[in-house]
Amino acid sequence: MELRHFRYFQAVAEELSFSKAARRLRVAQPALSRAVKELEHRVGAELLTRSRRGVALNEAGAVFLHEIGLILQRVDDAVRRVRRTASGEEGELRVGYIGPPKQAFLGRLLADFRSRYPRVSVILEERTPERVWEMVARGQLAIGLTRPVLARQAHGLKTMLLRKEPFFGVFPAGHRLARKRTVAWRDLADESLVILARREGVGLHDAILAACRRAHFTPKLSQTPSVIHTVLSYVEAGEGIGIIPDSVASLGKGGPLVFRPLTPTQAVELVMVWSAEDTSPAAAAFRALVGEWKKSRALWQSH
Repeated sequence: MELRHFRYFQAVAEELSFSKAARRLRVAQPALSRAVKELEHRVGAELLTRSRRGVALNEAGAVFLHEIGLILQRVDDAVRRVRRTASGEEGELRVGYIGPPKQAFLGRLLADFRSRYPRVSVILEERTPERVWEMVARGQLAIGLTRPVLARQAHGLKTMLLRKEPFFGVFPAGHRLARKRTVAWRDLADESLVILARREGVGLHDAILAACRRAHFTPKLSQTPSVIHTVLSYVEAGEGIGIIPDSVASLGKGGPLVFRPLTPTQAVELVMVWSAEDTSPAAAAFRALVGEWKKSRALWQSH
């Protein structure tokens, strides 16, 4: 078996279409089909279920796809390391992050880091909070910029609190509550609410529900999108009132929506996480820089 067999099968399994996989790989479809058949013969098991309606991944194929994904990732990692060595670069830093909360500072922080450590290659990966913790715990990421999660103690990682983000309500401009300077959580009891899906951010989702409980009401959820910015779109479409952390509110201001602080103030944390077993000089330098920025409050300055 050759690596091309693995990559061919991976493309077909992900696209669930020989024609789409062939276009993605830029190879002829008959050659792709033959290569996958050869792979199945070598493995000794059918990996795909073929029918007139298309292609489906069977149980054996799902196992094989997972395993070769690990192999191909290791190969790609090895190639990147060799290329960096050959080009004179030194070191690599993988940083995982969640979306909007980092946007106020991550670009400037990375620019500062690169100016100090120009030979370190920084690789960014956007993930859900739970996935960031998991990848740091497994050594797949050196640094995580994320929310606290329910399983944080089980992961055994070190943390640094970066900030506590208060919640804002998002209202259509004509809504009765939009006329207030601040809005009480209790005022939302009779409103349909739009919040981030729990599967995409347990900490954020649960913090909002907990705030509603403290205000003595059970929220009526009209939509729970998987992307935080979609909350704003649903509010603009009239689907309900949005609840977001202030990092998202700061990005949405200037548009057709109205953002109001919710009282009493409730907040969700943004933290940096890392493994105590990670002795990488690049990771240590990055953590030190974040600590320096936090101490000077440069993390939260807009310029």
